[in-house]
Formats: sequence, C-alpha cells, structure tokens
Amino acid sequence: MLITLISVVTQFGVSVNYDMADYLPEDAPSTNAMDLMEEEFDSGVENARVMLEDVTVQEALEYKAELEAIDGVSEVTWLDDAIDIKAPLEMADQDTVETYYLDQNALLSLNIRDGDEVAITNEIYTLIGEENALSGEAVDTAVSQEMAGSESAYAALLLVPIIIIILVLSTNSWMEPVFFLTAIGVSVLINLGTNIFLGEVSFVTQSVAPILQLAVSLDYAIFLLHSFSDFRNKGEAPTNAMRLAMKQSFPAIAASASTTFFGFMALTFMNFEIGADLGVNLVKGIVLSFISVMIFLPALTLTFYKWIDKTQHKPLVPTFKNIGRRVMKFRIPSIILVFLILIPAFLAQSNTSFIYGTGEHPEDMRVGQDERAIEQVFGKSTPLVLLVPKGDIAKEEELIQELENVDHVSSVLSYVNTVSAAIPPEYLDESVTESFYSDNYARIILNTNTDSEGEKAFTLIEKVEGLAEQFYGDDIYALGESVTLNDMKDTVEKDNIVVNILTIVAIAIVLLVTFRSISMPIVLLLTIQSAVWINLSVPYFMDTSLVYVGYLIVSTVQLAATVDYAILLTEAYKENRKEMSAMKAIKKTVDEKIFSILISASILSSVGFILAWTSTNPIVSSIGLLLGRGALLAFILVVFFLPAMLVVFDKVINVTTWKANFYKEKG
Repeated sequence: MLITLISVVTQFGVSVNYDMADYLPEDAPSTNAMDLMEEEFDSGVENARVMLEDVTVQEALEYKAELEAIDGVSEVTWLDDAIDIKAPLEMADQDTVETYYLDQNALLSLNIRDGDEVAITNEIYTLIGEENALSGEAVDTAVSQEMAGSESAYAALLLVPIIIIILVLSTNSWMEPVFFLTAIGVSVLINLGTNIFLGEVSFVTQSVAPILQLAVSLDYAIFLLHSFSDFRNKGEAPTNAMRLAMKQSFPAIAASASTTFFGFMALTFMNFEIGADLGVNLVKGIVLSFISVMIFLPALTLTFYKWIDKTQHKPLVPTFKNIGRRVMKFRIPSIILVFLILIPAFLAQSNTSFIYGTGEHPEDMRVGQDERAIEQVFGKSTPLVLLVPKGDIAKEEELIQELENVDHVSSVLSYVNTVSAAIPPEYLDESVTESFYSDNYARIILNTNTDSEGEKAFTLIEKVEGLAEQFYGDDIYALGESVTLNDMKDTVEKDNIVVNILTIVAIAIVLLVTFRSISMPIVLLLTIQSAVWINLSVPYFMDTSLVYVGYLIVSTVQLAATVDYAILLTEAYKENRKEMSAMKAIKKTVDEKIFSILISASILSSVGFILAWTSTNPIVSSIGLLLGRGALLAFILVVFFLPAMLVVFDKVINVTTWKANFYKEKG
C-alpha cells in the first residue's frame, strides 16, 4: 500500500507524448530531415491552417499580423508571400491566388510551437472566433491532449461499475469483486507510478495500458480466490486454504501470465517505438499484476476474509447445464464454417486499407467541422518542404519550374520565385532571406492538394524527391506530415511480420511447455488466430480504413490476451479426458468452464467497446473496437470451434502428447 501511495503521486510527474513522429526510428529519412532543418532554420514546417471567411485582402493582412504576434506562432504565410498584392489580383496567376484567397475567403498557413499546442490553439480560437476555421497537425495534437485525461476518467467511470456487476454475477460474495479490483487496481497504480523511471509515455500507452492491464490480469485474482473458496468449503482453515489455493492455482496463473507476457514482449521489438512503449508498459503491468495476486492478494484476503464470509449471497446466475451437449451438436458445422471463413478472412485482413496517422475527427467536434469547412472551400492541402544545397540559383530556378508542373502541386514558395532569381540573396536583409536560406541549404515549400496520406500522397513524395535528386543527387531532404506518415508506413509494415512471428512463436513455446504436446498448441493457436483474422478482416468487408497502429497492436494483444480462454478449457479437458471418453470429457468441460470463460471475455470485451465509445482519438477508438470485437469472437470460437477440434482430433492429440494417459473405453 505504501508503494501504491508513492506511485499515485509519482504518476503525475510522467509526461505524455502526443507526437507520433517522435516514435519513428532515429535513422528514418523524415527524422534526419527534421533534425537538419532544426539545425539550419529557426522556423518549422507548417502544421496548422486558418481560414478567414468573408474578409478583404486588407482584413486578411491584419489577421495575419495578429497571428504573428501570438507567442509560439511562426511562419505565417499568405498570398502576400507568394505574389505582389499591390498589383491588381486579376493580373496575377489565378491558380496561385486561389490557393490563398478564394470567394472572399483567406487561407493562412502557420507553424505552432511543439509542446504548447493547447495554449496556442486556444489563443488562436479566441482571435478568429466561431465563424472562422482552424485545422492541421498541431490542432489534432492539441485536441488529443485536451481529451485524453477526461476521456480516460470517463472510460474508467463507465468501466468499473460494469466490471463490478460482471464480477458480482460470477461470485457468491458481495466483497469478492472488491478484493479482485483492489489487487489488480494496486498493480495498475504502481505501473503508472513506475513510469516515472521512463520519463514519458505515448498517448496510446496512457489511454490503453491501464485499462488493458486491468482486463487481462483480473483472471489471476479470480483463479486464486475461487480456489481459496473451494478449499474453505472443504473445511480447510483460512491460512491453510490460502496455502493450498496458491499452490493449486499457481500453474494456471503462471501459464496465463506467461502467454500474455511473451505476447506483449513481442511489441517491444517494434522499430516504430509507440509499440515498444506500449509493450514495455504492458509487460511491466503483467509482472506487477502477477506479483500483486501472488503476494498482496493472499495477505489482503487473510486479513479481511471475514468480510467475504459476512457478505455471502446466493448464486445470482443459474448453473450452466447441458451446454456442452448442445454445443457438440454443432461440432461438424463449426469446423466446416470456420475453415470456409478462414482463407477469405486471412486474405481480407491482408488487403485492408490502412491509415497510418490519427485518422479523421468526428463531425460533432469543432476540429472535425473546421477541417471539412476548409476542404469545402480550398480542397485538400498538405505542405511539403524540400531542403536542397544552397548556392546554385540557376539550378534552383530550374527545379522550381519542374516542381510547379507536377500533378497535385498547387503552389511552390522559394526564394527564386517569391523574391527574385536576379537578386543575389547576399544583397538583401536577412529578414527577407531567412525563410528560404540557411548557411548551407535552400528551403522550398510546396503546397499539395492531396490527403496527408494515401497512394496519391506517397506517390507524389517519390516524384518530388526523384526530381530533386536529378538536380542535387542524394543531398536532398523532404519533410512534412505526409513524409512522416510515409516513413511510418514503411516502418510498421516491416514491424508487422516480426511482431506477429515473435508473438506466435513465443506463445507456441509456452503452450508446448504447458501441455507437453505438439498438437494441442497447434489447435489452440489455430482457434485464437482464426478469431484474430476474422476480427481484422471486418474493415475490409465493410470497406472502411483501419488505423494501422491499432491493427498492429490488436493482432498481438488479442492473441496474447484471449489464448487464456483456450488454455483454461483445454487444461480442464485434458484432466477430464483421463477419466472418461472424449465426448463425455468435452461436454463436462464446456459445462464447467463456459461461465469462467464468459466472465473473462465479457470483461475484455466491455473494456474494448467502452474505449471505442468514449475516445475521440481515432487510434485509441480503433484499438478499443478491435479489442471488444476480438474478445467476443475468441469466446465464440473457444466455445464452439475448439471443443469440436479437440474431439475430432482426439486420437492425434493422444499420440502427440507426452504422458497423455487418456481414458480407454473397454471393449
């Protein structure tokens, strides 16, 4: 309790990082480009846009000056930076004019300082009022920061009562659920507090890890206290009952914790470090939950077991009878159906279209409404910055001409076409040239009309980089949101293969050791992996895009967290099979274990769906939806498909299991 109290205090010292780009590998091209630009230039890349409705050119210039005066806002760019607005606008290039000023609407680009997004965007909102619009990468970050804390609290307020109701239904004492939640809650708080040693965590970890830890490790506490109750019902004294319960439940808890531990450990091998960040937290959480259940919970229970005795109640849920007999009627259809679905599901989840950024904000939020309002008037706009070696004005001018003719490039800002290629930059004041030239590099800003990600955006990056390389060789750097997302795509696609293989291999080894069988791990993994593939194929069949970080995390987390259901059922079947025929053993096992599996699955599923409903962050929301649906699918397959497989392949399992000692019917 002392460590918990310290952790409650220290968790407030852990900073939360909302910038996905920070989690790219250090050798990623966009990371190198960003580091170089920070060294060479004082200002950053445009990360926000402001649309002013129904304004004159003069009014737009006044707003521009006021925006520039806000502390933390830099690089405010508008029409006057691209053309000479003293001349009649009708005489200027209309494509350039309409990029910035269209139908009395002005579109200004600006950079908001990292780390202060919330304060700065609030100041901008105050300046521009309700009638104008603000959007961009920095605004997304600000919204995530503002919503994360309140949404996590809201999710917890919804979740804890639901879990308590589920646990009350599964026990015979009003106090037992409090003991479960206290044991795991303590480990969750310690996990949050010990993050102080990591310095900072990602917003994904902050939002998902505590709730996920609670959901996947509650089983450990349930295993122990149920075993304790069983021994007390047999007449054992409380201390001895706990001793025996710890001994009996240790293998089940250790196996359950091991599969989850190694599954989460696979996330730490991701190059895209947001996965590693979450993986470290979940691994730490599982270890702390295991320690809490094996050390803290026994001490807590023996101190206050009389509370459990005083709050006994009759079972609130009738016992499950003859479920096994009904389930086994569907054994052949279950196997046929799963095998028919399996290949299409595998192919579909392999061909899902992905989003690598944060995705779109809901339309009921101002940030979502502003984004759509700007797009309706000016269309898509994603800035792209090129850094090329400084010195050869003629070469730079030639490159600009090529870039201006590239599809989806709406305008190009550089020294040669904004100031003049005829005037040497050395003759001008630094205030005129500092946006375009550093000591070593020239900066070229391209406004493109693609999304920040997708095939068009990523193809455009390749085209622009290819053109720049024709003039300058390899000494060119590209940066911007779309470049970062392109690097993210390349990184996580490689991670996917590594993480999935590591997860499956690690869990297979744990299952091999647990069951001392070659065939049982295959049957168990096929069951849970089928649930994973079916879950991840749904977006393909619904023709929706899936946030890739959510896909990658859930493909690991679902396998690691729900394989426990399969272990629980198979372990019980293996013991029952030593005393009776395969069909009798599986019917008895399903009757005995379906309620325990239902409780675990309903808790994890509730956690997932509540995360999906309460979070406005598309990444956290998609992780929640996938997790909720995945737990339900795993439950269905463990109850219908797994028993069918165990019975149909009973003889194979018997032969391939060391010391199986299966019951043999006489005659």
